[in-house]
Amino acid sequence: MTSLADAPMPTQKAPAPMAPGPSRRAKAWRLRGPLLPALVFTLAMTQLPFVITLVISVSRWNALDPGSYRFAFLENYLKVLRDAEFRGALWHSVVMTVCTVAIATLVGLGFALLLNERFIGRGLARTLLITPFLITPVASALIWKYLLYNPTYGLFNGILSGFGNIFGFTAVQPDWVSNTPMAAIVASLAWQWAPFEMLILLAGLQSQSAEVLEAAHVDGAGRWQVFRYLTVPHLRPYLELGVLLGVINVVQAFDAVYTITSGGPGTATVNLPYELYILVFRKYDYGAAAAAGVIVVILSIIVATFTLRVITSLLREETR
Repeated sequence: MTSLADAPMPTQKAPAPMAPGPSRRAKAWRLRGPLLPALVFTLAMTQLPFVITLVISVSRWNALDPGSYRFAFLENYLKVLRDAEFRGALWHSVVMTVCTVAIATLVGLGFALLLNERFIGRGLARTLLITPFLITPVASALIWKYLLYNPTYGLFNGILSGFGNIFGFTAVQPDWVSNTPMAAIVASLAWQWAPFEMLILLAGLQSQSAEVLEAAHVDGAGRWQVFRYLTVPHLRPYLELGVLLGVINVVQAFDAVYTITSGGPGTATVNLPYELYILVFRKYDYGAAAAAGVIVVILSIIVATFTLRVITSLLREETR
C-alpha cells in the first residue's frame, strides 16, 4: 500500500498569457486625440499667417509698383530700422506704454486698497469701478473724444466754465486733443486699464495673511508702516504681473490713437500699431509692413517671456 508521500502530485497548468494592453504612447494619443482638431485649427489660424508674414517680409512688394515684386532678403528690415518714422513710432509707443501703465497701476492700487476695506456698498463700488474695463476700446475712445475732450460741449471745458462763472473769471477753453495729444491718449488708456490693475492687486491684498497684519498692529505698527514693510513686499509679484500684462496690452493700443488723434497732430502720437496701419493702407508697402510686424512680434515675445517668468514665480509662491 503506497503512502501519501509516494502519491504523485497533480500537475498544475501554467497561467495563460495575458493579452498585451495598450502601450503608454497609445494611451497618450487616446487622451490627446480629441484635442487634435483644436490644435490644428490654432496652428492654422496663428502660425500659418505668421509664416506668410515672414515670407512677405523678405520680399519687395509694393501695391503701387506691382512689377517690382522680388526677393529682398533683409532689405525690408534694414529699411524699417533706418526709417526715422518707425523709430519715432517706437519711441511714442514706449512713452505711451510707460506713462499709461504707471498711472493705471497707481490708480488701480488706490482703488484696490479702498475696496479691500469693509464698508456699505462695497459690492456696488467694485462693479462701478470695473465698468471702464468692460467697455469696448472704440466706444471708450469715442467717449473721451466727444464727451470729455470736445472744446465746445465737452465735460472738461464745461467744468472750467462753471468754475469761471462761480468765481467771476473767463475760463480758458483749451482744445485738449490738439494741445496735449499724447496726454489725451494716455488718460484714456489709463482710465480703461486701471480696473484691470485693480483686480490683480485686489486679489493680492485679499490673499495677505490677516494674522500677520493683526500681529503687526498689536506690536504697535502704524498703517503706513504696515503698508510699507508688509503689504508692498507681499504685493510685489502681483505688481510685476500687473505691470507686465499691462505693457503687453497697452503696446498694442490702436483704437484710441486712431479714434482720438489719428496719429496727429502730424506724427506726434503715431505708435507702432498705427505705423503698421500707415505702411499697409496708406503707403501700400506690404514688405516693409510685414518686416515691421515681425520686429514688433519679437519685442512682444521678449516682454511675454518676462511675463511668463513672473507668473511662474507667483504660482510657485502660492503653492508653498
